Amino acid sequence: MLNIIKNKDGSSLNIALEGRLDTTTAPELETELKAALPETTSLVMDFEKLEYISSAGLRVLLSAQKLMNKQGEMKLIHVNDVINEIFEVTGFSDILNIE
Repeated sequence: MLNIIKNKDGSSLNIALEGRLDTTTAPELETELKAALPETTSLVMDFEKLEYISSAGLRVLLSAQKLMNKQGEMKLIHVNDVINEIFEVTGFSDILNIE
C-alpha cells in the first residue's frame, strides 16, 4: 500500500510517500508524476514515511530524475536509513539529489 500526498504550488511540486513503493504501487506514482511533471520545475519528494522501495520504484525515480534534469531540479528529503541503504547499494545515491 502506498499513500501519495501531493502539494502543488505553481511550478513547485512536493510529494510525500507513505508505505511501500514496489511493483504494485510504482505505476500509481508514475501516473501521478507523468501528469504533474510537465509544468514542474522543482520537485521535492519526502520519503520520511516510505518503508520500502523495489527496483520498480527505483525505475520511476530514475525517469523522474532524468526529466527533472532537463527542466529544473528534483530532491529527496527525509530519506530514512533503510531506503538510503538501498540507494547506496544500487548506486542511486550518486544519481539522486538526497538531502
